[in-house]
Amino acid sequence: MVEMMEKTARPVQVFLVEDNMADVFLIERALKSHPRLMGLTLARDGEEALDYLKGRGAFEEPNRPDIILLDLSIPKKSGHEVLAEIRADHALDEIPIIVLTNSNSEADISKAYDNHANFYITKPQDLNDLHTAIHHIENVWLKEIPR
Repeated sequence: MVEMMEKTARPVQVFLVEDNMADVFLIERALKSHPRLMGLTLARDGEEALDYLKGRGAFEEPNRPDIILLDLSIPKKSGHEVLAEIRADHALDEIPIIVLTNSNSEADISKAYDNHANFYITKPQDLNDLHTAIHHIENVWLKEIPR
């Protein structure tokens, strides 16, 4: 588990579930470029993500981020399994979950929405497009979070 945080009175707590460190670097860079300073916590597989959220294993207490960015292609438990488990847990089911993944498969998109993902984004290949996607996430999903 890696935590990266900018100083602010109330950073937005972003929980990124991603195993590709190149993507982590780009997403972190895109988040830092936006006006709202954000705390970023990373889980590199599905089991670690669920342990973090539910306070199991190495985590003494459950954690409730403001938003979850979830890749579907992660080890140990797939993103689809993680999404379904989060949505089945009443303590976690209201956290916005944005699927941010390489798959543009109709089956993956449908399954994500069937499991109540709030939004589905195919990872942009260009840093400028990633900034645009993060800006959209910020404007739509983070606007209600107190500063």
